[in-house]
Amino acid sequence: MKNLIVHPKDPTTSFLSQIYASLTNKTIVRGGITKSELRELIESHDRVLMLGHGSPYGLLNLGQFPDVGLYIIDESMVIPLRSKTGNVFIWCYADQFVQRHGLSGLCTGMFISEVGEAIYYGFNNMDWDLINQSDEGFARIIAKYLNEPMETLYQKSVYEYELFARTNPIARFNLARLYLTCSGTNKNPIKVVAI
Repeated sequence: MKNLIVHPKDPTTSFLSQIYASLTNKTIVRGGITKSELRELIESHDRVLMLGHGSPYGLLNLGQFPDVGLYIIDESMVIPLRSKTGNVFIWCYADQFVQRHGLSGLCTGMFISEVGEAIYYGFNNMDWDLINQSDEGFARIIAKYLNEPMETLYQKSVYEYELFARTNPIARFNLARLYLTCSGTNKNPIKVVAI
């Protein structure tokens, strides 16, 4: 299986590189290409992993890709992404992007990975190392099951991350926003909620 990883360079999401570190047959794109070049890469790969910061409108560019605007993955990439199975969408509110466009794969909702995000969601007086523990644990777990079928990846990841979330409130928050979507015959994804 040919894997395409789209992970814009950003030190705040470097922990996500652990997810694809041991994958074989992979092309890693961290920046420096145009959207048309990226579209060609998506078309020529079997599976696409998209990781970093984002919004319901897509995966943020973060200034790493020339002349592409705010997002490197946005609605202009939906058609080539629809033909892929086993995609992974890990950015804040990726679930909304996936649902709106009838895509399928593993995706995250709002995902706390930084102190500012934790404070915004009311996690004030806590050990901030819990964020790093959640980030590292999540990446390690997803990496462990990445080559499994999507349902197995999702089920095993949820099970293992839930064990971790019992003692980590950040992981508990993120776990409740980890989804597997499957395109139905009516092109509306079915959301499978973790807990």
